[in-house]
Amino acid sequence: MKDDQLKQIEQLIKIFDKSTLLEFRYEEGETEVYLSRKGEAGQAGAASVATAVPHISVVTASQEDETESYITSPMVSTFYPAPSPDSKPFVNVGDRIKIGQVVCILEAMKIMTEIKCEFECEIEAVLVSSGQKVEYGQPLFRVKKSE
Repeated sequence: MKDDQLKQIEQLIKIFDKSTLLEFRYEEGETEVYLSRKGEAGQAGAASVATAVPHISVVTASQEDETESYITSPMVSTFYPAPSPDSKPFVNVGDRIKIGQVVCILEAMKIMTEIKCEFECEIEAVLVSSGQKVEYGQPLFRVKKSE
């Protein structure tokens, strides 16, 4: 992804944050962005819209290598492996991950964003630590894709 695409995604996040939309999906070429404010049950009431943690999924085909695969950061942010400091991590080494499962939270501009896996895999390594600043495209997890 190029810098102009990253800027477009950042703009989409800002616009989505200010809107009343519950979900938004954007696809261009090999890039897909999905934003949602929906709660666990897929429903968001008036009170939960303001407090729900949005999530984002960004997948590009160029990120996928046949020998090694990674879940990468879709933005410049701060990495958190758990929903709170007292909670256990969303995923651990050896865990089998399903499509749509939350693997971490990234914080950017005081907005907490759930990162969901777009493919089934097994976590081979966690490559960053809690509270670490991460760059766009930086690998967060090394994974083995399920066949």
